[in-house]
Amino acid sequence: MIRRRTAAAVLLAAPLLLTTAVQPSAAQADQTHHHHPQTYVVSTTPGDTPEGIEVTRNGTIYVTSVGTGAVYRGTVRSPNLKPFLPAGSDGRTSATGVHVDRWGRVLVAGASTSKLYMYDARGRLLAIRAAQQGSFLNDFTFTSDAVYVTDSAHNQIWRATLTKDGLGQLKPWLTRDKIEPIPYFLNGIVTDGRALLVGEQGQDVTYRVDLRTKAVRPLEVTGANGILSGDGYLLEGRRLYAVYNAGGGKYVTRLAVLDRDWTKARVIADSMPGATNATPTTVARDGNRLLWVNSQLDVAPGTPPYTVSVVPGLS
Repeated sequence: MIRRRTAAAVLLAAPLLLTTAVQPSAAQADQTHHHHPQTYVVSTTPGDTPEGIEVTRNGTIYVTSVGTGAVYRGTVRSPNLKPFLPAGSDGRTSATGVHVDRWGRVLVAGASTSKLYMYDARGRLLAIRAAQQGSFLNDFTFTSDAVYVTDSAHNQIWRATLTKDGLGQLKPWLTRDKIEPIPYFLNGIVTDGRALLVGEQGQDVTYRVDLRTKAVRPLEVTGANGILSGDGYLLEGRRLYAVYNAGGGKYVTRLAVLDRDWTKARVIADSMPGATNATPTTVARDGNRLLWVNSQLDVAPGTPPYTVSVVPGLS
């Protein structure tokens, strides 16, 4: 996120037929993704400045605009995304994190609007939930019954209940004074249902937060000089991907392997750096490859076209 994931998808049941669908082999899947575009055009509108990304299991891409609040949608099979939610609609003048919940609803973090938005798959507004005025809602993650949201302005975590019936009110769940070392810019966040992993970019720390006790401890990191923090996070089992600002304008996606209880992490690989001034922010999985958003935040508002591209040298 500025300076997300596990993606949830809704599978629609179909009537049982006399024939059985054959799933593609791994080799066939790799070949399919090989023919997918390497770069996707999100927008050609000046000032859009894309930021968050979600790729669902059926290949739908959502990308947010931190510059205007627009949300774009497309498919991994086509190189061009189209507007899904117009800039400024519903008071959403900025947007960062975007994820689809297990009921198929699209949630959007409203960044400096201090609001969390929920839409159905057709783009109809279902709910707006406000945090404290002046909050910067950056990224979020789902448990079975709630959503947890990072606030990069107040450096705390908000929580709202999340069920098939809707979205509850946002309430402060973990405040800055309960976190050590003291955070200065909370950002990426993921969960396995037991704990949260939360990125703190001011000090290059990843916190482990127990969901039951709210106990906080920084991950013990080996490799990469002990540095593991991130803008966008992607969690796959015990593999944690983090879009990391390596300094000097260089951004990489860093891969770490977590121990069983999530107290230690070992960095095992970095991607190749993003293109000059691309400023990748967030990362998502598309089959056998990773996609990241080229926000151009280092040279904001940047120059259209704004794009999403394959993370080089890491999958």
